[in-house]
Amino acid sequence: MQRYADVVTTTPDAVDKHIERWLPVVPDLDADVEGAVTRMIRLTRHLRAVKERVLVDLDLPAHEYDTLHALAGRRGRAAPSDLAADLAMAPASITARVDALLRRGFVRRIPSTVDRRRVDVELTEAGQAAWRGAMEVQGAEEHRLLGALTATERRHLSDLLRRVLLVAEQPPSTPEAD
Repeated sequence: MQRYADVVTTTPDAVDKHIERWLPVVPDLDADVEGAVTRMIRLTRHLRAVKERVLVDLDLPAHEYDTLHALAGRRGRAAPSDLAADLAMAPASITARVDALLRRGFVRRIPSTVDRRRVDVELTEAGQAAWRGAMEVQGAEEHRLLGALTATERRHLSDLLRRVLLVAEQPPSTPEAD
């Protein structure tokens, strides 16, 4: 019987050791599925930890960053109801977030250009700088990790993950009744 470690084609990582440990316990374990899923989980945890450290270093609570990010994604200006929808929050809940960002000088309230009864939220230069600062550090780590691949390999990985995600985005099929 061939050992898992003997079929690894590159330098083994912590996940290879994990699989090697579990194969005797679960002999029908699909090492490729386990390896891919466990690596995705570990990479997600790593990137989340980097984001959390960056936000602590920048004294930017995650909920404030998320709000700045949503606002930046709308070109720096949005109605509070749009931000609430983007963040999957109740519209009333967004007010406290906007108020906190307003006190920090990261946003301002301005009259809407489409409805004079409405007030929009706009990123200030300080808010833009805070958001960009966090994004740059996170982006640098993402590029560092994916720098292990060539441009072609990165494209291929992205395409493969898209195919998997499209399946995840579909409801599971239900078995047909006999």
